[in-house]
Amino acid sequence: MGTKELFKEIKRLPVDQRMRLIEKTLKSIRKSNFEKSMLMAAEKLGPDYETDRELTVFTELDYENFYETR
Repeated sequence: MGTKELFKEIKRLPVDQRMRLIEKTLKSIRKSNFEKSMLMAAEKLGPDYETDRELTVFTELDYENFYETR
């Protein structure tokens, strides 16, 4: 289905359904954009985490038992 046909179908929907469609579409775009941004940031910082010991010093504790105090 092309863009024109899709737009015609959307115009046939009641207003509340069109609004819901727009909201879900915007949410999907924002989520996709956020995920791309995070992936780019992680890729950019990758070399730093491989070479800078200060960024990974606490990973030594990953396998330690953790006890919460109250």
